[in-house]
Amino acid sequence: MSVSRRDFVQAAAALAATGVVARDARAATDNEPARRDSGEDARDRAPFAGRTRQSASRWCYQSIPLPALCDAGKAMGLAGIDLLQQSDWDLVRDKGLVVTMGYAADRRDFLRNGFTNRASHAMLLKELEMALPVARAKGVPNLIAMFGNRDGRSDADAIAAAIEGLRKIAPLAEEAGVTICVELLNSRIDHKDYHGDRTDFGVEVMNGVNSPRVKLLYDIYHMQIMEGDVIRTIQRQARHIGHVHTGGVPGRHEIDDTQELNWRAVVRALADSGYAGYVAHEFIPTRDPLTSLREAVRICDV
Repeated sequence: MSVSRRDFVQAAAALAATGVVARDARAATDNEPARRDSGEDARDRAPFAGRTRQSASRWCYQSIPLPALCDAGKAMGLAGIDLLQQSDWDLVRDKGLVVTMGYAADRRDFLRNGFTNRASHAMLLKELEMALPVARAKGVPNLIAMFGNRDGRSDADAIAAAIEGLRKIAPLAEEAGVTICVELLNSRIDHKDYHGDRTDFGVEVMNGVNSPRVKLLYDIYHMQIMEGDVIRTIQRQARHIGHVHTGGVPGRHEIDDTQELNWRAVVRALADSGYAGYVAHEFIPTRDPLTSLREAVRICDV
């Protein structure tokens, strides 16, 4: 069963009402030291290879209060927390972590309404113009953006529109030193009609914009569903990738041996390519969430 980011956030709210928040908060604050001291996770105490900076997407851990998630994440070696609204930026920074990807705005139509739609450019540019200086001041390196839905547009028109809109914001992003990352999503399972559903589509836009501060958010879960060939794509297109999301196929669950990709090999290819951005875990845990996250951190430490 596949679950979207939007659907999971809504489901998490319902779970919180039944007391899951309290349970996972206790797991994050009480069980973490005991687990490390027990010797069960001896590997967690081994030195990190240091070539991968990792974070966790907030929406996948909604049942854990953000302060507890920050504390547990920092203890297991995370560099930051991903996909956060501006209201959470200060908390994460105060915890000694990086907001590895921030939202410029909070809109229900955020995923489907993006830069391939010229009618939305004024709104999108205004949101980013307001968010970029805040991100710079608060040390947020990346802001997320979307290509948006097809809505009957041809590839040629959509690519031209995205280039046109992103070129307008690129100088401000360069001045702020903040990267706008435009996400690739699958249109087969989770986001029907989404236009930016192939790496080649995104690369054509990136070539047209030609800015060091406008890059692709290469979501490996989505691109494995749409096209596969992940390692070769990384090797060929690493210069266009500004951020990476993980997630197991099928189901968007743990990135362990239940999934069809060799994640250690994928992340090693990223590191070997010279990629210096963040690898943010965006999978939905089916087991204890912090245990699954800790395992993912070790898998991706190459």
